[in-house]
Amino acid sequence: MIHLRTHFLLIALLYTSVSHAQEPVVNLLWPNGAPGALGDEAKDKPTLTLYPATGKNRTEAAVVILPGGGYGGLAIGHEGHEIAKWFNKMGVSAFICEYRHRGRGYGHPAPLQDAQRAIRTVRAGAKELKINPAKIGIIGFSAGGHLCSTTGTHFDAGNPKDKDPIQQVSCRPDFMILCYPVIAFDEAYTHKGSQRNLLGTDAKPALIKSLSNEKQVTSETPPTFLFHTYEDKVVPVKNSLVFYSALVDAGIPSEMHIYQKGRHGVGLGASIPGTNAWPKQCEAWMKGLGVLD
Repeated sequence: MIHLRTHFLLIALLYTSVSHAQEPVVNLLWPNGAPGALGDEAKDKPTLTLYPATGKNRTEAAVVILPGGGYGGLAIGHEGHEIAKWFNKMGVSAFICEYRHRGRGYGHPAPLQDAQRAIRTVRAGAKELKINPAKIGIIGFSAGGHLCSTTGTHFDAGNPKDKDPIQQVSCRPDFMILCYPVIAFDEAYTHKGSQRNLLGTDAKPALIKSLSNEKQVTSETPPTFLFHTYEDKVVPVKNSLVFYSALVDAGIPSEMHIYQKGRHGVGLGASIPGTNAWPKQCEAWMKGLGVLD
C-alpha cells in the first residue's frame, strides 16, 4: 500500500523535475486502488496527467481537464492534450483526468468519483505544486462537460476524519468552463448515448433528475463560462441555454457564447471563423475573475 502523502510528494518532485523539460507526468489517480474497481488492469486505473506551466507568465491557477467521448471513450487528443498546452500558454497548470467510463466497464458513480478525486488531488498538494487552492477550475467537453457540470453541482467539503489526506479536502471547483456540454437528461434535446452509457437503460427517475444538472444549480455553484455552436446536431445548443438560465436564476456570475458555425466536437475551433474566438474570450473571462493574476 502506498502512503498517500508519500505519493503526493513524489508527484511534486516529478512536477518539479519536468518543469524545465515541459513534459507531462502521468500518475495514478487512486494509487491504492479506485473505489468500485472491477479489476487490476490499466482500464481500472484512472490517471491524472500533469502539464506544469513553466513560462515567465506562470500563474498560481490550475485547471482539471475532462475530455468528452459520450461516457464511452475519451477524446484525449483535441479535448485533452491540446487543451492542456493551451492553458500552459496562458500560465495555467493543467491536469488531464482520464476518468473511468462505459468503454472501460464503468457507469455512475465512477466518473464523478474520479473527477472529484482529481480536484481534491490538486488542492491537497497545492503547496507542493505551487498552486493557489482557491484558483482550481475544471473544464469539460461534451459528455466531459456533463461530468464537469456534475462536479460543479455535486460537491462536498471533504471528510476531515478520512485516513486519506486527499479525501479530507474539498472537491468544489472554483470555476467551470463548459464546452458544448451535455447537460439535461430525459429531454428531447438530451444526448441519449451519454445518458445510456452513464446510467444504463433502467435508471430510477430520481437518479436521472439528480444528474440533469440544470436542475441542480444553487447559489453555491461556481462561476461558469459556456460555449456552444448553433450547428451542433449531436448535443443541441439548448443544453447550454438551460444551464445558463439556471445560473442566472441562482445569481451565479457567468458568461455564455453561442457561435453559428461548427459541428460537435470542435475543440479549440482553430479553423472555424468566429468560433475560433472562444479561447481568447474564455481567457478574458478568467482574467476578469482574477484567476490569471
